[in-house]
Formats: sequence, structure tokens, C-alpha cells
Amino acid sequence: MTSKLFTASLLTTALFAGLGMSPAMAQNNYTPAIDQTQHAISDRIQQGLASGHITPSEAQALYRRDREISMRESRYKADGQVTPQERAQLRADLDGLRADVEPLMANNVVVRPGYGGPADGIDKQQLSISQRIDAGVRSGRLNPREARELQGRERMIARHEAGYKSDGVLSPQERRQLNQELSVLRDEVERMMRNGRHGRG
Repeated sequence: MTSKLFTASLLTTALFAGLGMSPAMAQNNYTPAIDQTQHAISDRIQQGLASGHITPSEAQALYRRDREISMRESRYKADGQVTPQERAQLRADLDGLRADVEPLMANNVVVRPGYGGPADGIDKQQLSISQRIDAGVRSGRLNPREARELQGRERMIARHEAGYKSDGVLSPQERRQLNQELSVLRDEVERMMRNGRHGRG
């Protein structure tokens, strides 16, 4: 038994040596609690998107922050050691992300695409606008404040849609109203994107 443990220990040491790190370095590079928290938050965002508590645009923004935290963690691990300060920073980043996810999940207004009557065209417009906002943030043509403002208006339209569908019917007049609101929002997104392109090079 002792021989087997010794052999296993030698193999482990050889493996880490081949990777250019010592077992102690590998231990310092190990972040199971942080990784578990990341997975839990990612699952929570997915639940919110599926349940309608989180809009596509909100989900994209949250996932983007989740990716940024993952990239930061990878940079911290690049030298083979995650310091206590770096671990504390990752935990703080994840706490901040979770603090933004949970209020959305607690929102009483649930927006389910297509619920309460056919609205494929409206849902496609909403998704297109969400993707446009996300593209604007990624390219730097929309700053975080502008993105939050646009996402707030997007959520307001989603609430209107949910209210209209609550009786199980989306009337032609309600559909026209939603299309008009989405058209105005789309124009505002494009205007901000143009200003961002000119103002930020």
C-alpha cells in the first residue's frame, strides 16, 4: 500500500514537473470555490433567460462580464500562482455579478417570447435590438451608461408586451404599439451608435 502511494506521488511530481510547475505551485493555482461560483452564476443567468426574468440583452451583458472574470482568472493563473489578493479580487467580481443577477431574477414581470399569442416578428425585433446593443458595447460605440439606458427602455417595452399578452390575446392595435415602440428604440440605438463612432474614434 505504501509502495503504491509512493509511486503515485512520484507520478504526480513527474506530471507537474513536465508542466513546468511544482505540486505546491499547482495547489496555489487551484481555485475550486471560485470556479464553482462562476458555474452557479452562469447557470442562474441561463435560468433567468429561459424563464423570461432576464432579457436577451441583459443576459448578453451579464455573460460578457462573466467572460471578463474568466479571462482575468486565466491571467492570474498564467504564472502558476493565484495570490490571496487575486483570489479576493475574483471573489469581489463574482459577488458584484451575482448582486446584479439576483434582482433581475426577483423581478415580478416575466417576459416569455411568444406567450399569449403569436408575436414572432416582435420577438425577432427585440432580439435584433438586444444584439445591436451588445455589439455597440463590445465595439466601444456605446458606453455602459448608454447601454443601461437602452436596456431599461427595452425592458419597459417587454413589460408592455407582457401586459398586452396577459389576457391571452395580442390585438392588432397592441401589436402596432409594440412595433412603434421598438422602432423608436431601434432608431435611438443607431443614433447613439453613430455618436459613439464619431465621438470615440
